[in-house]
Amino acid sequence: PRPHLHSPSLSLPSSLFLSPPLSLSRSLSLSLTRVSPRRWLNLQEFQSKKLMRECGVSVQRFFVADTPAEALEAAKRLNAKEIVLKAQILAGGRGKGLFDSGLKGGVHLTKDPAVVGDLASKMLGFHLTTKQTPKEGVKVKTVMVAEALDISRETYFAILMDRSCNGPVMVGSPQGGMDIEEVADRTPELIFKETIDIFEGVRDDQAQRMAANLGFRGPLEKQAAEQMKKLYELFVKVDATQVEVNPLGETPEGQVVCFDAKINFDDNAEFRQKTVFAMDETDESDPMETEAAKYDLKYIGLDGNIACFVNGAGLAMATCDIIDLHGGKPANFLDLGGGVKENQVYAAFKLLTGDPKVEAILVNIFGGIVNCAIIANGITKACRELELKVPLVVRLEGTNVKEAKRILAESGLSITAANDLDDAAQKAVAAITKK
Repeated sequence: PRPHLHSPSLSLPSSLFLSPPLSLSRSLSLSLTRVSPRRWLNLQEFQSKKLMRECGVSVQRFFVADTPAEALEAAKRLNAKEIVLKAQILAGGRGKGLFDSGLKGGVHLTKDPAVVGDLASKMLGFHLTTKQTPKEGVKVKTVMVAEALDISRETYFAILMDRSCNGPVMVGSPQGGMDIEEVADRTPELIFKETIDIFEGVRDDQAQRMAANLGFRGPLEKQAAEQMKKLYELFVKVDATQVEVNPLGETPEGQVVCFDAKINFDDNAEFRQKTVFAMDETDESDPMETEAAKYDLKYIGLDGNIACFVNGAGLAMATCDIIDLHGGKPANFLDLGGGVKENQVYAAFKLLTGDPKVEAILVNIFGGIVNCAIIANGITKACRELELKVPLVVRLEGTNVKEAKRILAESGLSITAANDLDDAAQKAVAAITKK
């Protein structure tokens, strides 16, 4: 058996700059949808484990501490044979990280509770740098003090939405603790699937069959089946789009424990999941992303100097590509989405102009659901009130485009109109070259 040393932050992943979510659809041919949770909703490991524990899911015993004294007290209260101390940050790679206090590693195992306070004093208030953090690292404000358990066998288990079944499915494999896509590619016969009826929930026979397929035997089979049913209860209770446990482990003492998990949430259910969304950790998120999310804008910062202001992720990627094709570099990926209002356009321009890297702005809107006139009014308002000082190239097409073009033309503002995307990209790149 090996001790469970580390556990990547439980999230939702979310996040495009953290470890990517597992995509089963490509390799399993199960037509499973890749869900995209709201980028800025990120839960720390202890928060996700707390949600699991509240639903009766078996997780390691743990306490949370904000001071070295609290960590020491927590270690004593655990009364465990071995203790694992984990710095709570959203980035992965904590075990191999480095603190600016000089301490190596954000995950430490010890059999002596007395040393936990000293270790915590070198974590709390200091910056931890890993392969997934910024160069300056992330300040650690909380540590998790947990019981360390040995794992004798690892399996994979997930509940997620499957479009082909019009509802949730259970997916499992006896090969856990590794990349599930790799398992699916090499040994697809070791991937098992059970469709869940949303009216019945997970039936006993389904849970037992999945547990058996995952290699649980004897009393452990019943334990594992119960854990699967409780994980489905969690899935429904928190409006999850995915609950992925890797590994769902078996201990030498005969316990079935959920060691690592990723929970993705349906952001459309935020209105009734206020407690979950209130746990959101934005301290480690890009401030621009966090600000954009307040206006239902999707923002991802890039390294270039031409801001991209578009509607739709596909159009955003195409715009970035064509800017690059003509010798420019996109500064961001900003997606308005549908149902746009003027205040969102204004907020978007405020974000873009607040980025010192931006030397030109390219607006590329295809108005299907979006009314181009609303975009045009938002642009003119933003240009006047923000006193735009960088070149602005606008390409509009679709719903109410004639009215939109009239608004821009009669605005008296220095706006360069473009006929199509190629023309717009060339004009944006040329505007920077002339400066």
